[in-house]
Formats: sequence, structure tokens, C-alpha cells
Amino acid sequence: MDYSNLSVLIVDDEEGIRHGLKNWFKKRFNVFDTGEYEEALKIAGKWHIDIAVLDIRLKGEKTGINLFRELIKQYPEMIVILVTGYGNVEDAVALMKQGAKDYLLKPVDHERLLGTIAKCLEIKNLQEENKSLKNELIKRDFPYGFVAHGRLMKFIRDKADKIKNEPIPICITGESGTGKEVLAKYIHYTSERRDKPFVVINCAAISETLLLSELFGHEKGAFTGANNVKIGKFQLADGGHLFLDEIGDMTQASQAALLRVLESKSFERVGGNKTIHVDVRVLTATNRDLKQKVENGEFREDLYYRINVVNLQLPPLRERKEEIVHLIEHFRSIYNERYRKEILSFSERATNLLVSCTWPGNIRQLKNVINEVVLLSEHSEVKAEDLEFSSLFGQHKTLPRPDFSKFTSLQEMVEAVSVEYEKKVIEHFLARENFNRSKAAKALKVDRKTLWRKIQKYNIDIVKET
Repeated sequence: MDYSNLSVLIVDDEEGIRHGLKNWFKKRFNVFDTGEYEEALKIAGKWHIDIAVLDIRLKGEKTGINLFRELIKQYPEMIVILVTGYGNVEDAVALMKQGAKDYLLKPVDHERLLGTIAKCLEIKNLQEENKSLKNELIKRDFPYGFVAHGRLMKFIRDKADKIKNEPIPICITGESGTGKEVLAKYIHYTSERRDKPFVVINCAAISETLLLSELFGHEKGAFTGANNVKIGKFQLADGGHLFLDEIGDMTQASQAALLRVLESKSFERVGGNKTIHVDVRVLTATNRDLKQKVENGEFREDLYYRINVVNLQLPPLRERKEEIVHLIEHFRSIYNERYRKEILSFSERATNLLVSCTWPGNIRQLKNVINEVVLLSEHSEVKAEDLEFSSLFGQHKTLPRPDFSKFTSLQEMVEAVSVEYEKKVIEHFLARENFNRSKAAKALKVDRKTLWRKIQKYNIDIVKET
């Protein structure tokens, strides 16, 4: 094994032993040596030290153990091996628990010391490879970060950062597709629990009986088809986060079972009587109005206050248009890599069309649109025409159905529909003409002043004026 790029620090107040180790080490490593506590810290601060070989007994007030603890505190990745002329099993065990990689007796067998170093380096390399693989898996599963460029989204991210390490429940609310699970993953992967499991369950996707089994597990024979013991999501998430998506669709019985676990931090498997204790932080999400469901008697009030200690409300994409350009770039980069494409940009017209869209499907719809156009595009730039042929993008052209119960006459109903349609037509022509009001007015066969009055009347965002 080639050690020439690695550095070793030898600390021993016996010059002869230090000299012997240095001469032997310098054939393989970059070597630094000293017999003093303060000098050792200076060397470690100036140079990158991979391995430290420390004598436990040093002259002066500070011992080798003091030095070991300070080095581990400042440089947790450093491999520290302790040597001493006075062996004690209890001392060795205690120091190994604190981070020492080995504990050798003098006189030091050079070959054994080299073997110890080789083993430590091998373990360290495996750990780094595992960490790298985990990061790749996270990148694949969590391909884009929590985009926060606008004032409101930065506020939400900052709020999440303040509480991500606290053991309190968080409820994430917002329309479908606004990024609730993305925010939950952001909280997990940037928190102190990031090396522990992140487990997801959709409460609306399965029946009540199966949901209880999924959450808490079941014993063999608990019900027909339970042929083996099943570990539940709460137990799988021990030490990490359990993300309960669509919690607003949970039945009353499931709500009662969940409340008990949140209060006691323990549960029994379905069909079992053994109590299992867990350390799980619960994150929940819903696109329902939980407060209204509480008032309607559809959601337990005590559970509502238990899970809603902190609420993070994600606004729809139509209320954070400043994010759209940044999201386009995120998704373009992701799908370029996935499909081995070289889409360099979106044209100005294409970008304006995307920004002007109302996005009923929110970020999920935008993501799917970019996925489709990058996959199908044969040019380095996505044109507006590429979007116009997109079935996914075309979904935004469907007008929302007015609430006709509010109107008292046919004329009012017709006016409501025509007003909504007129607004959409104006938005479409403005985007098509890169928000040049003169060109849009000409295309619509109205004068510029009339168009400007309509823009003000409907509170239409002017993204770009050219």
C-alpha cells in the first residue's frame, strides 16, 4: 500500500524512541515529531496529520491523554494510536471508547504498528466509500435541494433550520405538488439525525387495518396471511424521522393509535403484547385543512395539537413565481444528466411561458414538464413551441370551474366565466410576445391603453417589459 501522501505525527518525550520511530516511518510516510504537548498542537494546526502516535506519559502538566482528547476534539478524522510502557486493560478500554484506534505497549513492535495503521486506514477507506455511496443514493432519491430564492421560501427554510434538530413534531401543509416531502427530506438530511433512517408512509394509500400493521408491525399469526413477524415503520425509523404523508386522510381509529405512540414513545405490534420503545421524530404532511376537519369532527383535536407544534405552510407555485426560473435550471440540470442530453438553456419566450403559467399541479407539474421537454428536445435550446406541444404543460390551459352557487342570474354566471377566460387570454398573449405590451395589444386587436387597464384590472404580473 502506498502511504507516501499520508502524514504521521510522533509524540514521545524519549528522544531515542522518537528517533527510532521517525527513521522507520519516514521510509513510508511524511513524518513530524516532537516531545512536547504545545508543539504537537502547533504541528497539527499547521499541517494535515492523518495519523498520530502518542506516548501517554509526557513531561509537564499536560499528558499524552490530554493531547489525545484535544486532537480528537479538533480533528475527529485523525487516526490516533496510543503507546505506553505501563499497560492497563481498563485504561485501554476507556480510551478506545473515546476514539483511540489502538493501545500498544513499549517497546513498540514496528511491524505490528504498521499492521495496526494499515487496518485503520482500510476501515477508514471503507467508511468513506460507504458515505459516498449513501450520498449517491440520497442524490438519486433527493435529486434537488429545497429551492429558496424568494423572501417567503427563505423564511420557511430559515424556520425549518431553526427547529430541525429539536425533538418536536412538524406539520407541513400546502397544496398537492408544492414540495412537502422535499421539505421533510431537507429537514432530515440536514439535521443531526441524517445518518439515521428516513421512513415514509402514505396514510391515504392503504386501508386502516394495513396502516396499523405498516406503522407498528405485526406478530406471526396476528391475522389471516400474517405468516411472519413484520417490523413496522416506527421501529424501522428508530433514531431518525418518520414522515406521515397525507395524515389528514387517517381514520379515527388510526389517529387514536398514533396519538398513543406520540405520547408514550412506545407501542405493541398488532397481535403482540411486548412493548417496544423508540426514539422517532414524526414529520407529517397534508393538503387538507386540518383545523376545519377538527371542527367537523373528522380529526382528533388532541392529535392535531400534538402533531402541529410547528407548522410550515408551503405556498402554491403561482404565489412564488420568482422561484420558477431557478427550478427550471435545477430540473434542466437533473434531466440533462439522466438522459445524457446537452440542453443548454430555455429560450426567453419559453421561460416567459413557464413563468406565466398558473401551475395547478405546482412544482410536481413543472418538474414533469421539464422532464418531458428535455427528453424529447433535439436542440440545445428549448423553444416555446416545444412547450406548446407538451400535453403536461397544456393542463394549465383548462380554466377553473366557477362556483355557480354564488350567482343569482345567468348573466352573472356568463360574466364570471368570460372574465376568467379574458384574463387567461391576455396572460397567454403577453407571454407569447415576451411581455411586450405593444405587440400583445396588436395581436389582440386592442389599443395599448385598453390592454394596460385590463392588466391592472386582473392584477396580471408583468414578468418582463421589452
